[in-house]
Amino acid sequence: MINNVETLSNVPHIINKGAEWFASIGTPKSTGTKIFSLSGQVKRPGNYELPMGISLRELIYEYGGGILEDRELKAVIPGGSSTPILTPDKLDVKLDFESVVEAGSMLGSAGVIVMDETTCMVNVAWRLTRFYQHESCGKCTPCREGTYWMLKILERIENGRGESGDVELLLDICNYIEGYTVCPLGDAAVPAVRSTIEHFQEEYDYHIRNKACMVKGKPVFK
Repeated sequence: MINNVETLSNVPHIINKGAEWFASIGTPKSTGTKIFSLSGQVKRPGNYELPMGISLRELIYEYGGGILEDRELKAVIPGGSSTPILTPDKLDVKLDFESVVEAGSMLGSAGVIVMDETTCMVNVAWRLTRFYQHESCGKCTPCREGTYWMLKILERIENGRGESGDVELLLDICNYIEGYTVCPLGDAAVPAVRSTIEHFQEEYDYHIRNKACMVKGKPVFK
């Protein structure tokens, strides 16, 4: 048993009501409830305990009240910062472990981060990479050097100093980090970069070509 608060809080209810009761909630493979930590550009952010298997659309629009100022949804991180982003075409994915994997991401901690049309995805990758670079203990080379150089390249792109080949270099670094680190932190740093490039490479290309942000209209750090 994983001894976290969410797991332990389920134990008394399972003891009192039985395993069959708990298994009747959610989906056949992902049973029970999950605490979804909904944040980002939504009207009602918060922690919502809901049955496993509700849709991403329900979570954002029914419980979260929709996007701030009724703007368009652009992307969602469904399971914490270490999980690949999902795009609006995945809004009807069921939030259980199996379905989110099939959609191309992971449910993870169910830390759901919502981003609207005003969000620069290059900036998202930079902010998340900055976190992982700071958290790296430096023990293993792929994580220590990989997160350092990903951050430097992303800062260069954000500053309007991006160069031809930077996107390919970022993807190469991702490949040299993933699967080669002592602990999972290095692997966790990869999805933010790889998935934003996969779904929004045009924003990276615009930054590099025009020395400005496709969304904001100017380099972020200048």
